[in-house]
Amino acid sequence: MNPNDELLEGLPADLPEEADTSLSLDDILKEFSPEDAAPPEAEPIPDAETEPAAQEASGDTLRIELPSKEPAAEVTGDTVRFEPVGEQAEEAPPQAEKPKFQKKEPFTEGWEPDYEQPIGEYVPPQPIIFHPRSRLRELKRKLVAGPEKRYYDLTEIGFGRIQAAIFISILIVLFSACVTVLYACGMVPASRIKLMVFLQFLSMLVSALLGCYQMLDGVTDLFKLRFSLNTMLLITFAACFADGILGLREFRVPCCAAFSLHVTMSLLSAYQRRQTELWQMDTMRKATHLDSIVRTPAYHDGNAGLLRGEGQVEDFMDNYAATSGPEKALHTYAFLATLASVCISVVAGLLHSDVSFAVQVLSVTMLVSVPVTAFISFSRPMAILERRLHKLGTVLCGWQGVKRMAGKKVFFPVSHKDLFPAGSCKMNGVKFYGSRDPDQVVAYSTALILADGSGLGSLFEQLLSSRNGRHYDAMNYRAYPNGGIGAEVCQEPVLMGSLAFLQEMGVEIPEGINVNHAIYTAVDGELCGVFAITYNRAYSVAAGLGTLCSYRRVRPVLVSCDFILTEKFMKDLFGINPRRFFFPEREVRQQLQAKALPEDTTAAALITTEGLTPFAYAVTGARAIRTAAIIGTAVHIIGGILGLLIMLALAVLGESALLTPANLLAFELVWLVPGLLISEWTRAV
Repeated sequence: MNPNDELLEGLPADLPEEADTSLSLDDILKEFSPEDAAPPEAEPIPDAETEPAAQEASGDTLRIELPSKEPAAEVTGDTVRFEPVGEQAEEAPPQAEKPKFQKKEPFTEGWEPDYEQPIGEYVPPQPIIFHPRSRLRELKRKLVAGPEKRYYDLTEIGFGRIQAAIFISILIVLFSACVTVLYACGMVPASRIKLMVFLQFLSMLVSALLGCYQMLDGVTDLFKLRFSLNTMLLITFAACFADGILGLREFRVPCCAAFSLHVTMSLLSAYQRRQTELWQMDTMRKATHLDSIVRTPAYHDGNAGLLRGEGQVEDFMDNYAATSGPEKALHTYAFLATLASVCISVVAGLLHSDVSFAVQVLSVTMLVSVPVTAFISFSRPMAILERRLHKLGTVLCGWQGVKRMAGKKVFFPVSHKDLFPAGSCKMNGVKFYGSRDPDQVVAYSTALILADGSGLGSLFEQLLSSRNGRHYDAMNYRAYPNGGIGAEVCQEPVLMGSLAFLQEMGVEIPEGINVNHAIYTAVDGELCGVFAITYNRAYSVAAGLGTLCSYRRVRPVLVSCDFILTEKFMKDLFGINPRRFFFPEREVRQQLQAKALPEDTTAAALITTEGLTPFAYAVTGARAIRTAAIIGTAVHIIGGILGLLIMLALAVLGESALLTPANLLAFELVWLVPGLLISEWTRAV
């Protein structure tokens, strides 16, 4: 086959019949060659790249020379071969003219805005990475570094040694008390008095050995320029030791029973503090979330309020070990009582010129100046309270948190969710009256419930969805103070509320309709439906409301805009006194509900569980511990002052016969009773 035939096959097939098909290949190539387009007399451009290419064709071989440095391409037969024209001097290529920019209308296809500065590299927006467990992971990291580490430290220390020390100290107290009573009753033979004195002195040394850690803490407090009850216990032991040495010489019974009782109470205080701290750390380390109670100074009518928010671990760890105000007052009194005891002993020594009598007065005065229950005036009520708070998942953030929740009068907001947790309210049935479509009645009722913002909105929405009903908007909504709401739906007046409310509004109710805790719906003055609601009363919620209403200075306030939550309803369901519960107007409820947490405030308590009860017991427990601590401190200081006055009178009169171990033990036991009763204050929370 001839190669020319192949070239001819590429031509169009629909040529006119008059066309001359006898043209040669050269004529065809000249017809389609670009040389014809160039002007014949145009001057050649010196640039080799812009020169027209030389073309040669001969026979069956086509030879085209291009101004290129590529290797030549030779054409033989059916092959096309290209060759460069030749080596030419390299010159800078001329800059091509920029095409004229055609301005387009803004915001049309192909339009681009003009920028004064060049646009940088486009950086696509980074996606927001959501880690649902990031907050929990951060919380657990803080809990492991703080409460959990401290919990295991306390667990390693244990309670075995201190419990054994308390038990042995109690036995020493009982033994010394029995010997003291026998000696006071004259039941000890004269030949056994020296042995009895030695045993008493030895028992006192053993008791001091059991309480050596408490006395070492007193020494540590001195180095920290602080004076505590343990410091006073150390000074008391020094005075009793000196009195015991003199008693061995004079065959006089030392004050072993009273001193051992002081040591026992000091050990018990340390045990209760350690137990309280262990419970607090155990509560914190098991937390999966932390809620807080924060005090806001101006909540309603110039009174403070206790709001709930998100808690931080640092709020507890930075404040739980701080010394309370009553303890500081008691420590200050202990320092003054120690100085007063020394002064009384000096007066006794100067007036009667008897060193032994002065030392005896010093030891007895040190023991009676502070009642024994002063050691547990704060630790015991706190341990009793924390035992209950531990079960509820609540911790108090130290004495600072206790003070924040105290005050003359504080409001505690209560919402529908607090009263009825998830699953507490259920739709028990619906009954329709009149000739209206039931689906329309359900739709109208749902529109009013949603406009009211009631906690029953989810129940009515589920009912509407199950009936494939339509959603309507309630216009001209109005809430009535006697437990009902009203609005216009599809230009028809709709009323919802209790049976008594509809009767007051003039709606005719058929006889025999009286369903407890039901919601009645009337459209255009006609009863159309009765929705029976079951409210499950949770024992924990009732207990929380009861403890809030039992404190006069804590007043729960209803912030939920729910028309069904009336005074009669709350009294019937939860059995509370409505006068202790504040039911404000709807506008006031909306304002209180919109109150925001104050910024940069420290939590007063942390809660790790859901529900109203942990919050309620945290508030009432804090007020109870504050009352018990303040009253206990005041009673112990009064008892100590009375003891100092009695000893001053005896020192001036020189009545050494009254300074017996039996009389001292009786004085301690008398003041032991009110101290124990006051420390039980928090058990009634």
